[in-house]
Amino acid sequence: MRKWNFYTSNQIKPQGWLREQLALQANGLCGNLDKVWPDVRDSAWIGGDREGWERVPYWLDGFIPLAFLLEDKDMISRAKRYIDKILENQQSDGWICPCKEEDRSSYDTWAVQLIAKVLTMWYECSGDERIPTAVYRVLRNYYDLLSSGSVSLFGWGKSRWYETCIAIRFLHERCHEEWLSELVKLLRNQGTDFDRYLPMFAAPLEHVRSQESHVVNLAMQLKSEAVSCDFLKEDYRNLAETRYRILMENNGMPVGTFTGDEHLSGLSPVQGTELCGVVELMYSFEHLYAYTGDPIWAERLEQVAFNALSATISDDMWAHQYDQQSNQICCSRFTDNPIWRTNGREAGLFGLEPNYGCCTADHGQGWPKFALSAYMHKAGEIINVLPVPSRLDCEQAEISLTTEYPFRTKFVYEINVKQDFVFRIRIPSFAKNVRWNGKTKRTKEIVLFLKAGEHHCCSLEYTIAPRMESRPYRLKTVRYGSLVFSLPIRYEAKRLEYESKGVERKYPYCDYEYLPLSDWNYGFSSKQIEIVERKREDIPFSSQNPSLVLKAKVRKIPWGHHPRYHTVCAVEPLARSPEGKEEVVSLYPYGCAKLRMTELPLLKNKK
Repeated sequence: MRKWNFYTSNQIKPQGWLREQLALQANGLCGNLDKVWPDVRDSAWIGGDREGWERVPYWLDGFIPLAFLLEDKDMISRAKRYIDKILENQQSDGWICPCKEEDRSSYDTWAVQLIAKVLTMWYECSGDERIPTAVYRVLRNYYDLLSSGSVSLFGWGKSRWYETCIAIRFLHERCHEEWLSELVKLLRNQGTDFDRYLPMFAAPLEHVRSQESHVVNLAMQLKSEAVSCDFLKEDYRNLAETRYRILMENNGMPVGTFTGDEHLSGLSPVQGTELCGVVELMYSFEHLYAYTGDPIWAERLEQVAFNALSATISDDMWAHQYDQQSNQICCSRFTDNPIWRTNGREAGLFGLEPNYGCCTADHGQGWPKFALSAYMHKAGEIINVLPVPSRLDCEQAEISLTTEYPFRTKFVYEINVKQDFVFRIRIPSFAKNVRWNGKTKRTKEIVLFLKAGEHHCCSLEYTIAPRMESRPYRLKTVRYGSLVFSLPIRYEAKRLEYESKGVERKYPYCDYEYLPLSDWNYGFSSKQIEIVERKREDIPFSSQNPSLVLKAKVRKIPWGHHPRYHTVCAVEPLARSPEGKEEVVSLYPYGCAKLRMTELPLLKNKK
């Protein structure tokens, strides 16, 4: 059984930098996609003639919680327009996707799985009483079609069958009809069994174009056991840990995700990973923590959000990359075959829909769902999962957390207790010298037994030691808690405005090339790291002035470019012998350094 339950957007409200990040998203691409992008603005989901499959549901999955977390009436109204039209077009038998009845058998029902999940998100945010009936009809129709053989799983729906369990759980909490468990069994039996493909995770370059090696599918499938095993009446075996470990050992990036451009791509620091994979990995981690309560999933969630998510979206959140690289010295169009294993020449650009539009639609779910995971609950207990600035107002208490984490490690909790409850605060594994209300604590969790009517103002603080971690090719990366640090490369943002296939790129929703203006061929000359705190700007993950930097000593080395590419550095340096004097540089958080060198050699001292 699931250990923790999620709160809704009516109960959790972002504060501080987290609210500022969500406001940037609302004022950026995600918050305006229905105004500027034909595949959402003119979608078949609302009676138009553009894409009628995953893009509107993908967009709504992030836009809906964003609108309600910010309590933005205009955004809520715009989301409701889409939901109203989707419900209006639901067929008499329950089918809900914009597809003719005679075409259902050839329609990839990934869209059914996705829109059912989106409708539950709308209900959790709005309380719209039309939704339980609509979801019942969607899922019952899906069950009837699958069990009769009128439709079957193939393509993306086959690889993502477990995503349906989000809506199935929602419905099961309201009616306990047996066919819901039978639907999960049908889906599992027709869906992909990813355990069969574990050898592929360890040898990705031999299988570069299959559903089973696709980075987004692999990010999603990590939660498959957690969301389905109760319906299947199977014991939880923690398959996610085994799968994640193999993926990371053979394809891992230093920011907690694995390479996949578009498919698994090994350990090279110049292979990329897809933005859809980043936000779907975060969503899997959120559900894995909720099901297991294992703090490792919360730490992994932080690491991906603070690094991989932030790095691949522009400061103003109007532009994003399809693929990001750990060592990324230039973001421009490739003039010949790209470095990516299976993606196109524009996948490294920042823009409206570089390479493919799925990330344009899907990236918006990352920050809102992260915010909704700040607190979770079960009978008589609340836990602060993610120590980010936020406020919780629920049946048991009002809890406010003031902090600049992850850029600072001081936290102030104000708690007004309405009912008796147990409050837990997760302490990360990397925290040192933990002090609670000024007193030293040797614990990985603060536990408070609170009584109705009490008021508490509590302080928590700890320290973090920067450290170097080993990477493949005898390279090193620098970690500071959940933050990974990179050597930033100054760049010129070259604006690209044009029209292609009827889609206009026009400022602020245009494309950009990021062209390097500073040197990048360095190695660490010392393990010494100095922490420097700065004043925070309005942009939390500012690429110009981060609120936290690390000072490190480096020396230039002959690194060289990747064969055939003048915009990609070599996988590892040509030589590790210093060519210049020792320099002190400021390392930026990975999420702030849009061009960066993250994996560098540690040079031997020569006297």
